[in-house]
Amino acid sequence: MLTVVIRTAALAGLAMFVALSAAIAADEEALSPALEKRLAAIENRIDAAQYTFDQILKRIDDVLWFERVGDIASVDKVTITSPPNPKGKEIYGIKNERHPFKIWAYIFVPKPLERSKKLPLLILPHGGVHADFTTYYTHVIRELMEQGYVVVAPEYRGSTGYGREYQEAIDYGGLEIDDNIAARDWAVATLPFVDAERVGIVGWSHGGLIALMAIFNHPEKFQAAYAGVPVSDLVARMGYAGREYQDEFAAPYHIGKTSNEDVDEYRRRSPAWNAAKLQTPLLIHTTTNDRDVNVIEVEHLIAQLKAAGKDFQYKIYPDAPGGHSFNRTDTPLARESRD
Repeated sequence: MLTVVIRTAALAGLAMFVALSAAIAADEEALSPALEKRLAAIENRIDAAQYTFDQILKRIDDVLWFERVGDIASVDKVTITSPPNPKGKEIYGIKNERHPFKIWAYIFVPKPLERSKKLPLLILPHGGVHADFTTYYTHVIRELMEQGYVVVAPEYRGSTGYGREYQEAIDYGGLEIDDNIAARDWAVATLPFVDAERVGIVGWSHGGLIALMAIFNHPEKFQAAYAGVPVSDLVARMGYAGREYQDEFAAPYHIGKTSNEDVDEYRRRSPAWNAAKLQTPLLIHTTTNDRDVNVIEVEHLIAQLKAAGKDFQYKIYPDAPGGHSFNRTDTPLARESRD
């Protein structure tokens, strides 16, 4: 109920702003410097309010985790450090390279815990571009708890729910990979019941890209990986995605260039263009009716892996019900594909 109220208030405020903007635009030439200043202030407040709403929603959802999986999992949320944000705001003359970036991570441990046994570990990065780990994954976490996995879900840089600075620290296919490696290393070093020789990484969509790039760049860290409907080729993706999507990557706080301006940079961040690095057992799933990550991206990845002579497994589902989310749902097909 509180979530509905918050969203309603946000929409009401946005509607008023749109109405005001329309009225002003009708007589734009008559704008005085003072009115322009006031309008800019309103825009900044609305922009800032969105980050506040995201933080409120995040805190509400955090509480729900205990209700939805608390019967079979011990739930915790920790803060760990990762490589610095090179574009962060420097304060007191302390350079960014001296100030590691801090990220949050969820920890799920099966109940009851037999501390005499070592449990396998899974790193589970959420999707995006800008998103966060939420109770959307409840059924996945419950399944993994029943199977005896410890799960660490990093809220890597760029995630929503932690304010503007955190969100604008996004580095798609770049330092976000290091955030997930940092979460993996923290778990192995800190949780005595984790088996360092049985570590995997699982992700869908943007999280699938992270899983792939993690094993390509750090093969010694993982014994297995799964990538569901993974973003695979950012060069191709920029070709068919809309302008708004392209602008998220070209933003000054992000890559800062379009794919047309720097093809090599977009290739560097794309699994399909790094496929020759594969050394880890890998399973890939996709579907031909994906309206988010078009199947051509994943087909390119598969073709590159085959061309490099890599040993891996994959399945392309023909028009699976659910499209991009087909095996993150609760359908029999989804559950079968996750087994």
